[in-house]
Amino acid sequence: MSHELNYFGNKNIIDCYKVGFLCSRKVPAEIILKTYDWAIVQREKGICVVSGFHSKIEKDVFHYLLKGTQPIIMVLARNLMQRWPKEINKAVENGRLLIVSPLANKPVRITKDTTYIRNKFILDNSDELFIPFHSPDGQISKLLKENNKL
Repeated sequence: MSHELNYFGNKNIIDCYKVGFLCSRKVPAEIILKTYDWAIVQREKGICVVSGFHSKIEKDVFHYLLKGTQPIIMVLARNLMQRWPKEINKAVENGRLLIVSPLANKPVRITKDTTYIRNKFILDNSDELFIPFHSPDGQISKLLKENNKL
């Protein structure tokens, strides 16, 4: 399934080696700290992480990554916003953040379908994946099964 893309930020980041990060919204407590530690290691190694950074744990990982200098790719499950928070604008101005929407000129609201499209984009555009947790009957598991990644 091909989608028109909208970009905001440094388009050259798409050529970096990328680790895709997906995680279910509900995460067991013992996974959370390990995931934060993983994010810090990626930041220190300068590895580009690509994710939706939408759930609580994904937002926390984004927070850890923003403290570094490595490139980051944020993939949205909706169209691009007109205005961004200061820390997002600063990362874009510094050339280290690319925001991508595989749903150009489409929804303003996030749905199960747009989340699936976003996660599929992350899966298709990552050199490797880090999925600390996914619910066995959740959307990430479904995506992984459908794409022979599970």
